[in-house]
Amino acid sequence: MMKVAVIGSGIGGLSSAIRLAKLGLDVSVFEANEFVGGKVNEQWLGEYRFDMGPSVFTEPALIEELLSLCGKDPSLFHYRQLAESCRYFFTDGQQVIVPAGMKQTAQTFETEFGENRLRTERFLKRLSKNYQALSPVFIQASLHRLNQWFNNGIFRAIVRIPYYGMIRSMYAVNQARFKNPKSAQLLNRMATYNGSSPYRTPGLLNIISHLEFNEGPAMPIGGMVQISKTLHQLCLGLGVTFHLSERVEEILHTQNKVTGIRTNLKTVDCNIVVSNMDVHFTYERLLKGLHEPKKILRQEKSSSAIVFYWGIKETVKELGVHNIFFAEDYQAEFEAIFQTKTRYEDPTIYVHITSKVEKGDAPDGSENWFVMVNAPINVGQDWDEFVLETRKTCVAKLSKALGQDIESLIEVESHNEPRKIESVYFGKQGSIYGNSSNSAFSAFYRHPNFSKTLKGLYFAGVTVHPGGGIPLALNSAKIVERCVREDYALHS
Repeated sequence: MMKVAVIGSGIGGLSSAIRLAKLGLDVSVFEANEFVGGKVNEQWLGEYRFDMGPSVFTEPALIEELLSLCGKDPSLFHYRQLAESCRYFFTDGQQVIVPAGMKQTAQTFETEFGENRLRTERFLKRLSKNYQALSPVFIQASLHRLNQWFNNGIFRAIVRIPYYGMIRSMYAVNQARFKNPKSAQLLNRMATYNGSSPYRTPGLLNIISHLEFNEGPAMPIGGMVQISKTLHQLCLGLGVTFHLSERVEEILHTQNKVTGIRTNLKTVDCNIVVSNMDVHFTYERLLKGLHEPKKILRQEKSSSAIVFYWGIKETVKELGVHNIFFAEDYQAEFEAIFQTKTRYEDPTIYVHITSKVEKGDAPDGSENWFVMVNAPINVGQDWDEFVLETRKTCVAKLSKALGQDIESLIEVESHNEPRKIESVYFGKQGSIYGNSSNSAFSAFYRHPNFSKTLKGLYFAGVTVHPGGGIPLALNSAKIVERCVREDYALHS
């Protein structure tokens, strides 16, 4: 039986393990940490539970697909669709709740921002059609194998090229479409979902707004961590073995073919290696003597983040599950993140509160606040001061916007920042998504899901094609499975 070693147990690694085990392969997962799930894990601070990483969940059908693949009832994965996509707080005091759904969103844009409802709805329909056209050839297939790219959907994708906005920035596309800058700002923020700037990423990435506004976010029952817990259980049911607290130190290869891995504990022979590790670190730390694709790996990296986990001893009625407090000068904020790589004095703040729907995540009358600010990657900044000043800014800005002394409500707390993201989750320089999409064709120029020089080496996760976010990580595993089937003439 062919043996597979999966490096890392993030969403891409877990779902790759499931898919390859279903092909009848002997799969083992090696995880440097003592827990599975990568960034999709949790911590308890007293009676408060916090999801540590991703907080927005869309396309639950991708999880259900894996359950079905394993012969399980898809309804075993429990989640709720949220009635709201997000609550927005602007610096002039305006507060807007955007409901989930195309028609509801279009109506809100008319009521709150003075946009033409039908014009907004037409735009959202365009994004839906763009997503449906691109998904089979861009998201669910390898761009680096013509036999995958040129499938039955290629014609549909090609004829829609004029509607993608590929040669203009997301900001330029949205500014031209909407008369109110606030409307455009709501769509522009979707660039942060893959760690990029709306002023530089192509308008093509507006397809993210289809998932946010048209379909709307969901919330797994029990929090985001239930995604990794569900995938872990599916792996165990298929006989996948896990080696926790075991760090892979080298991918072994000879004559352009994978032969195994070396960990801090032993050497393991295998035919296939799937790296769910940041692709930059995979080459730098694990591949001795292998020529690296320098042009891809030297692209600008995605943003990082500073996250505060606050146990708030009060219920704040103005807030929902997802909340955004915008910066007044959005463009200046992104210049600080990507150009000067400095702290911006008025950052956009995202507040995620699972206890709004998961009552067990906080004591009665209290809430668990996940407070995030986008940050530059680590290039040697004084992060102790950076975090301290960012915390002061967040407390002051939220206190002013909500008319409450937030500092006095914080009962327990911890935080995350770029240095920890690099040391715990192995994101180079604290980058969350590997490379950014801050150029016209960078979305098409991510590292492929297979090695072009080393047979048996594959890549999954948010730092390779198709990109950042849980849905794309799940799709990366689907591409890995397809490539393995093609390379080894296997049948599902």
